[in-house]
Amino acid sequence: MTYALSAPLQSAVFSQLSAAAGLNGVAIFDAAPTGTPPEIYVALGPEDVRDRSDKTASGAQHRFVISVVGNGGGFHALKAVAAEVEAAVANGLSLSRGRVAFLRFERAVARRDRNGTRRRVEMTFRAFLDDT
Repeated sequence: MTYALSAPLQSAVFSQLSAAAGLNGVAIFDAAPTGTPPEIYVALGPEDVRDRSDKTASGAQHRFVISVVGNGGGFHALKAVAAEVEAAVANGLSLSRGRVAFLRFERAVARRDRNGTRRRVEMTFRAFLDDT
């Protein structure tokens, strides 16, 4: 197994989202924003990594979450931003180390936070990475 591709994957996702024309003006965060957050923003979330090495190469399966968060309002605007996030990630990722052998959108959950004021769409993606 290798966890060495986790940081390159995160960098590639962040770069891809930051460069996506459909997300122009939407803040992308690697950590929770401090102070007053923007009305709608995208946050990189948790990741689960499993070994997928074989005799010829080290590799891993990465399941990672990208959240679209909104402060007030309905879900419609969040779902539109989530669709742009999905399109940007599906457009392909270029890693600084290794390669993406497989990448797909798995699922999304739209929900209100416990306090009821924030809404979020949490999208889970699955990627198989080879350390070639």
